[in-house]
Amino acid sequence: MDKIKNSKLDCTGQPVYVGLDVHKKSWSVSVFSRYGEFKTFTQPPQPDKLVDYLKRNFPGGEYHSVYEAGYCGFWIHDQLKERGINCTVVNPADVPTKQKEEQHKRDRVDCRKLARGLCNGAMEGIYVPSRQMREDRSLVRTRQAFVKKRTRCKNQIKGMLLFYGIHLSEEQILAPWSGALIKWIESIRMERDSGNIALKAHLEELAYLRHLTARVNRSILNLARSAEYAIPVKILKSVPGISTLTAMILLTELCDMARFASLDSLCSYVGLIPSIKSSGETEYVRGITPRRNAHVRWILIQAAWVAVRKDPALMMTFAQYCKRMRKNRAIVKIARKLLNRIRYVLKHQTPYVPCITE
Repeated sequence: MDKIKNSKLDCTGQPVYVGLDVHKKSWSVSVFSRYGEFKTFTQPPQPDKLVDYLKRNFPGGEYHSVYEAGYCGFWIHDQLKERGINCTVVNPADVPTKQKEEQHKRDRVDCRKLARGLCNGAMEGIYVPSRQMREDRSLVRTRQAFVKKRTRCKNQIKGMLLFYGIHLSEEQILAPWSGALIKWIESIRMERDSGNIALKAHLEELAYLRHLTARVNRSILNLARSAEYAIPVKILKSVPGISTLTAMILLTELCDMARFASLDSLCSYVGLIPSIKSSGETEYVRGITPRRNAHVRWILIQAAWVAVRKDPALMMTFAQYCKRMRKNRAIVKIARKLLNRIRYVLKHQTPYVPCITE
């Protein structure tokens, strides 16, 4: 009897689409080919397992994968790219979803719709910064997190004092937390040791957070003086309202200004465009869009308030806006103008020249 030779499976040149619904303990994986769904399964959260499966079942294929941006960051993207698998990271809000899928949301459903969207060409990936840029961004965001914790700690101290009828004066409430104010709070004595211990614990937490914030501030300042950031920071600081910290937030969040084709696309990313709902002849404008980079939009609004006091041109423009709208709406328009200046100086690598008004 003649021996039957098994033909070797060869998928050279054939696209294979993989949708990943990633979790801490497992991944739901759906594999599609151009002919439709091949298999949906669950595997451990290990890129090597996925790579071995694809190479075993689709040898020589062109592998394309997609997953939603979330808690896991971009390490999955990096490791899949290193292993020869094209990877797209998408905003969860941009994934095409049927009404039925919204009503019956499960991991297997989610990974199927990701693979299907990738196969149909309906997935638009987000920008993935380099590992170095991500770590620099983490340093800047850590500083912002410490500031929030410090503010929360101050509010807890004031809340505890108010709970026991100890009122701060109007000057103490409005003034920044100085050493004199902290010493005054430390001199307060409760009726029992338990109350004194609780107040002291809050004060010790505040002191520790202030120490950590100062240390991170020094690290950010040293990073701003490095060869990679020194010139861009100097250029950005030429724009009124931009400090060293603001410049570092902008540089680490925006990363590469060349990825924004126009000012409109940059404003859309930052969240300085209106939220519009239009149907037929009816159009509703509901303020600025909730979709934004929260870190950039917040710091731009803060910088805009400083810029209107330092730049004569922006001061005049702000005054004109305030004649026909509230100040909190006018400052958003100023922030957009400020963003345009930031884009220009970074794109052309030239310092900003203030406008001279007579």
